[in-house]
Amino acid sequence: MAKRLATEYVNARLQLSADDLDRFVRFVGGQNIRIRVRVVGCGNQEMALVDETNGEEVSMTFEQRDDRFVCELSCRLVHPKLTNALRRAVSAFRGDAVVNRIYSGFTMTYYYKRGAVHKIVEHTADGVRVVFERRDTVGELESLYVSRQVEREIERIQDAIDELLDLRNQCTSPGEKQAVDERLRQYTKQLFILEAE
Repeated sequence: MAKRLATEYVNARLQLSADDLDRFVRFVGGQNIRIRVRVVGCGNQEMALVDETNGEEVSMTFEQRDDRFVCELSCRLVHPKLTNALRRAVSAFRGDAVVNRIYSGFTMTYYYKRGAVHKIVEHTADGVRVVFERRDTVGELESLYVSRQVEREIERIQDAIDELLDLRNQCTSPGEKQAVDERLRQYTKQLFILEAE
């Protein structure tokens, strides 16, 4: 198994309520990471997460924006304890992040959205390869359902046009034919719009 050389948080973002921020401090502390918190101007909070076994440290600033505390973070970590604590925090607190896990000869890039990995891309000297990509199954099913609705509506209009054509053949006066022709024009326009979708 390849040994990870470093983990880079290229772009990580956490948005926490005041209660979530308290939970975040307890969560990180519960993973044997020492945490120093300092409140600075305007209610912002600066935190230092420290792995005392090797001295690795990451600084995080949570800016108060309305009723949320927002932290945007970029850092490079080498040791697994702090790396794993930060990864768990991004997942538990539904953060967004782009994370590079750097190995000898290749890099794996993880894309997190709302705490879940949505895409994993492998970068090697030979090129780039998507290893995993989460699909929007619900969205695909919804679009398929809408697509089938359109197909059913097209079938309904085609049946109505067939009935009107039969009715037109049975019309005896020009006024009746003109009324049927007007309805045919309306249906044809609807059919054109639906088939364009």
